[in-house]
Amino acid sequence: MTDVDAVYSEARSWFEANWDPNRPLGEWWELLARSGWGFPSWPTRWFGKGLDGAAAKAAHRARADVGAFSAPAGIATMMVAPTLMELGTPAQQDAYLEGIATGRDVWCQLFSEPGAGSDLAGVQTKAVRDGDEWVVNGQKVWTSGGHYARYAILVARTDVDVPKHRGLSFFLLDMRQPGIDPRPLRQMTGDAEFNEVFLTDVRVPADHLVGEIGSGWNVALQILLHERSSLDADSDTGGGIMGDLDLAAPAGSFVGAAKQDDGMDAIAAASGDRAKQLLLECLDRAGRRDDPVARQRVVEVFSLIDIARYSGGRLAPSLGKLASTQLMRRVRDTALWLLGPGGTLSGADAPFDGLVTDMALMVPGLSIAGGTDEIQRNIVGERELGLPGEPRVDKDIAFKDVLQGTIR
Repeated sequence: MTDVDAVYSEARSWFEANWDPNRPLGEWWELLARSGWGFPSWPTRWFGKGLDGAAAKAAHRARADVGAFSAPAGIATMMVAPTLMELGTPAQQDAYLEGIATGRDVWCQLFSEPGAGSDLAGVQTKAVRDGDEWVVNGQKVWTSGGHYARYAILVARTDVDVPKHRGLSFFLLDMRQPGIDPRPLRQMTGDAEFNEVFLTDVRVPADHLVGEIGSGWNVALQILLHERSSLDADSDTGGGIMGDLDLAAPAGSFVGAAKQDDGMDAIAAASGDRAKQLLLECLDRAGRRDDPVARQRVVEVFSLIDIARYSGGRLAPSLGKLASTQLMRRVRDTALWLLGPGGTLSGADAPFDGLVTDMALMVPGLSIAGGTDEIQRNIVGERELGLPGEPRVDKDIAFKDVLQGTIR
């Protein structure tokens, strides 16, 4: 028996002994966190097992095979927690990691702005020191879950007299305080997953700074690296997306539940084994199980899913993110091709309750989320292949002297 097989066997035994669909979701997530099986790749001192990628995937597979609901997933577990483990102070780790691991605290990300999306270093939200606090003013946009998040990670400008990349700082923000006004943005799916968030004289304690003053760009890069890794085609979420969920509800009620209101279920259905199952059901609905052309198209996608699973964690994050978004587009296109006009319907009487339609509308956004495909290609070219960088005329200019950086 290999080490991976041993991990699978041990994990499966634990899940078989402990999974109870009638247990409240909050209690189940608490139990998962304490056991280490919820986040097997995390260090043992922080609710994990310290397993490598292959062994961690075996543990996730054991959970799925038993039919247990997954540990919480989302910005908090995929991005905030790994970054706090690497760059946070011991006090920050003690204050926040437990709430993240148990799903008690939902986080959001205050990065993009109306004038700074792909160019994250161009943010204009200001943080000004006032004694033992920072006072923050500005506007953020495309904030997932900002209307119910407990905490946020925030990139703000603390110095306009240096080039834009060197004047940023990174903060942990309490979202339940005066001066924070999240406003949901209605998407073309009809959902309102994203928000614009207005910050007016919001106060942040000085010890909520992550890293040093002016090191926010490097911290943000670390966060984005984890985000791109989390978009790996074989990332395990198991449907357990952290959100405005009822922690008192039975955990079993979330297993295989109907599509979520925020549209994220459409994204989950476009990857991994869920995508395989979806395409098989599309074949059946279309009556084309024996059609060699249809079977060939589905098998091609299955092969890409398996290749992505094998490559997961082995590719540079930007390459993995590019591969993941391309694969999800193939899943979407194949599902729509099989279903025909019915694939464009929405509502309860549509195929899969409109899941494929939501997928068609949501998947294009993945080429923007976490850094556009074009930026990922630049990163691969410049950092992985050593090609000459794009011209950057504002590289050595103080932010206050850059045309877009006219804040004072």
